[in-house]
Amino acid sequence: MASKELQTSSKFGRAGLLASAFCVLVVIGFLSGIFVVRQTEQALIVRFGNPIRVISTAGLHFKCPFLIDEAIFFEKRLLAIDLAELEVTLGDRRRLVVDAFGRYRITDPLKFYQTVRDELGLQRRLTAMVLGSLRSVLGSAHLSTILSDSRSKVMDDLCREVNKSARDFGVDVLDMRIKRMDLPRENTEAICKRMISEREREARQLRAGGEEKAQIIRAEADRSKAEKIAEVNKKADILIGEGEAEAGKIYADAYSKSPDFFEFYRSMQAYRKSCTSENTKIVMSPDDGFFKFFNRFATKN
Repeated sequence: MASKELQTSSKFGRAGLLASAFCVLVVIGFLSGIFVVRQTEQALIVRFGNPIRVISTAGLHFKCPFLIDEAIFFEKRLLAIDLAELEVTLGDRRRLVVDAFGRYRITDPLKFYQTVRDELGLQRRLTAMVLGSLRSVLGSAHLSTILSDSRSKVMDDLCREVNKSARDFGVDVLDMRIKRMDLPRENTEAICKRMISEREREARQLRAGGEEKAQIIRAEADRSKAEKIAEVNKKADILIGEGEAEAGKIYADAYSKSPDFFEFYRSMQAYRKSCTSENTKIVMSPDDGFFKFFNRFATKN
């Protein structure tokens, strides 16, 4: 009896374990078959590598559990593509280095998955298309057009050109823009050298013009200085002449009033100028008129 009871209890125990394991598997399978699609996402259900359906509505969804089905998510929002720099030749034979970027949206997840698999694959394929379209569209445009308000029309043409090819990948290219345009390095260096030469030439012209004006100013200053000095000397000579004339007139008036005193005064002036030191020697005849007043003083003494 005891052995039968043990066998019965062991059977019930194994059955309970199996039931518990089955329940756990059911729960795990149920949970693995549930997935959530967000508002900004869309999903593609793939069964053993083959896509079977697209889910575009947000919410809770179900798929076959235990890795039979796989949910691959794609963005609904705008995505960016940043292109490498490209050197293009414009319609007027000018070369430019163009740095462009674009915005696109995945509109057909199934076609997108079948053609490029993921965003990285699209980046490679779309980059090649955009670069080709850039060469095609910008190759017929002039630099003046790209630098003017008509640039937006060129960008719209570029966007339409790219979008035609991008639809084969299940995406819609909404915008294409040029971030930066620059001249090639060798052109930039040549332009810089030409600008430096032009500035140096202008500097030489300015220096030459300044030196010419400086010489004119110096010549005018020297001429004005000479004229003013001549004018001042002229006035000085006139004043000196007038003073000497006035002095001569005074002397003449004085001489006419007292000739003896004038003669005496002049003689005293001559004696003072002649006898500048104690050892002055004058060799002349004693009867000379120069010693007239000396002789008078000597006779009186």
